[in-house]
Amino acid sequence: MKSNRVIVITGAAGGIGTPLTARFLGNADTVIATDLSDEALKRLAERMDHHSALHTVAADLSAEPGAARLAEFARDVAGHVDVIVNAAGHFPLQPYEEITPGSWRRVLDINLTGPHLIVQALLPLMKHRGWGRVINFGSGSVFDGTRSQTHYVAAKAGVVGFTRSLARELGPFNITANVIAPGLTVTEQARSTFPEPLLEAQRQARAIQRDQQPDDLVGPVFFLASPDADFITGQTVNVDGGKFMP
Repeated sequence: MKSNRVIVITGAAGGIGTPLTARFLGNADTVIATDLSDEALKRLAERMDHHSALHTVAADLSAEPGAARLAEFARDVAGHVDVIVNAAGHFPLQPYEEITPGSWRRVLDINLTGPHLIVQALLPLMKHRGWGRVINFGSGSVFDGTRSQTHYVAAKAGVVGFTRSLARELGPFNITANVIAPGLTVTEQARSTFPEPLLEAQRQARAIQRDQQPDDLVGPVFFLASPDADFITGQTVNVDGGKFMP
């Protein structure tokens, strides 16, 4: 297994980003963890026992200044990047007719524009190495649509198209680009956002009838970041316990 890589994880202090950070640190990789909140990143560092290979930077990655700040930080800390994991997300519930132009833009900026800005900003730190990974988080909601999340589903469908084109662009540099499409994953934020009847409906719709946990996503991400996935690119890896079987 390849180690000693430089891994950039967005949304690193969140319910999914935290176990991803732990897995890569456990593999002797350097992790550059970014999130909106300094306080959340401090809590992440505490959970990781202030690991010497963990470096944190707070930034709003939905706009160019934040992406530029992250790239400058990565350059100063490591000089290069091997793996980008775009795990940050924003998934409010809003009936379609109540979605304002501002909320539409905010959801697309975080879930779609953000990954584009991050990859574009970090690419110069990856391209010259002749190896790299871009792993974007999509959503199983694109397979059937989800009520009250039209903006979110539109953004995540955009992530799939973005990643496929990115795979074509980056293939000549031996950089792969893939999507992880989770089902509804029961983080603290998700549990506070979605009512219990909806969570139960998700469980019943799966072949494996239990809640999806953040740890269920760690292995697939780690695999796509590994040399074992050298010839996999432009793909959407559906990780949802068998709800959708496209």
